[in-house]
Amino acid sequence: MFTINIDSTSSVPMYEQIYEYIKNEIKSGQLPPKTKLPSTRSLAIHMQVSRNTIDMAYSQLLSEGYIESIPKSGYYVSMVSELTHITVKKTTAIPVKPKKVSAYRYDFSPYAIDINSFPYNIWRKLSNNFMIDNNNEIFLLGDNQGDEGLRVAISRYLHESRSVNCSTEQIIVGAGADYLLQLLAQMLRYSSASGRIAMENPTYMQAYKIFKTMHYDVNPINLDSYGISIEDLSRTDSDIVYVTPSHQYPLGIVMPIKRRLELLQWANSSSERYIIEDDHDSEFRYKGKPIPSLQGIDSSSKVIYIGTFSRAIAPAIRIGYMVLPEKLLEIYKKYFNFYSSTVSRVDQNIMKSFIEEGYFERHLNKTRKLYKNKHDLLIQSLKIFSDKIQITGENAGLHLVVRFNIRLTEKEIIALAAKSSIKLYGLNEHYIPTTEMENTAHAPLPPTILLGYANVMEDDIRDGIMKLYDILNI
Repeated sequence: MFTINIDSTSSVPMYEQIYEYIKNEIKSGQLPPKTKLPSTRSLAIHMQVSRNTIDMAYSQLLSEGYIESIPKSGYYVSMVSELTHITVKKTTAIPVKPKKVSAYRYDFSPYAIDINSFPYNIWRKLSNNFMIDNNNEIFLLGDNQGDEGLRVAISRYLHESRSVNCSTEQIIVGAGADYLLQLLAQMLRYSSASGRIAMENPTYMQAYKIFKTMHYDVNPINLDSYGISIEDLSRTDSDIVYVTPSHQYPLGIVMPIKRRLELLQWANSSSERYIIEDDHDSEFRYKGKPIPSLQGIDSSSKVIYIGTFSRAIAPAIRIGYMVLPEKLLEIYKKYFNFYSSTVSRVDQNIMKSFIEEGYFERHLNKTRKLYKNKHDLLIQSLKIFSDKIQITGENAGLHLVVRFNIRLTEKEIIALAAKSSIKLYGLNEHYIPTTEMENTAHAPLPPTILLGYANVMEDDIRDGIMKLYDILNI
């Protein structure tokens, strides 16, 4: 008969205490297999508890397989002794570094936006209106390409603002540009294009990593003052080229119309070629008229157009869009339209209303003015460096490219700034690694920093640049 110390003051029920005791006795080998257990009646009398308490403990042991019930005989320990002495090999877990909130006083991130400009009240209003006005059907799966209403709104917006020519049917909505690039990389495998892609160098490294993990051969192509070199591109065996013509990332070059036409001519020289146009930062241009998208002047269905609302509104708004040429749309419908849309229908409908009711246009006008003021202030603040710096990539996007004419290296500038609580971002990390030095930068370059201004307060722009000037001893 068991002698079990029951703690009547414990929050753990008595049946559970009895269950744990017997289970541990079995696991430790103190109760070997085939050992007969006391009947529920006799154990209840012995322990001076209700028979129902013992029944519940035995029932749990039965359900977990520690004991078995033999009719007209009683309860017996199951044949689980071989499990009692198994030792689990301890493995050293790889520590995961938690993401930390920036501890820097001045963070000139080229990736950030002014999060304070997010239209909270409008977004909340549209969300509330949507939940009130709609029935339960909205919580069912929608169109795999994205709800038609949102695609219609995107189609109109792209035509009016970027001169993109497309039907609603050509648009695929997805959770950001990264997802759409992954989907596109799969689709291109089913086209006549080869698995070789040319990319601007330096480039948007996220796109590079996506194509590398999808086992594409990447040919890095040098840039000149007009963008990607058509001469260097023509020397490669690539059938696909990835470009950011509206505001080249990270150098900020705006590709002029002549180079765009040359790029289209390259694509038209073979039926198997495509251009991926990532319309990065196209919404933010502070001088002159916006240049139409590459897709808008493409008459041969060679351009795959990709955009996102993440930079214009907020990174958490994971809504991107891709416009497919007809041939690739056929491939999508044949092989890939089983993918469900990765954007919730609630978010899609809020975004639809945000565009259709004019809020998006007003938000862009507001943020353009805000960013232009910060852009101008940063350029004015940098004049303190005089001839020690060269600024490029201005008048568009959300960062400046600043080349330093000093003896310090890029890493040394970044390290010195960090010691004074200034976070800087170097250009070198955006170069495609060479095959010989897979984890190294492209080549030694004059120290170049990407100075983002979108999420920096105006006073911090002034103070941060003055502090940077002081610590570099220029």
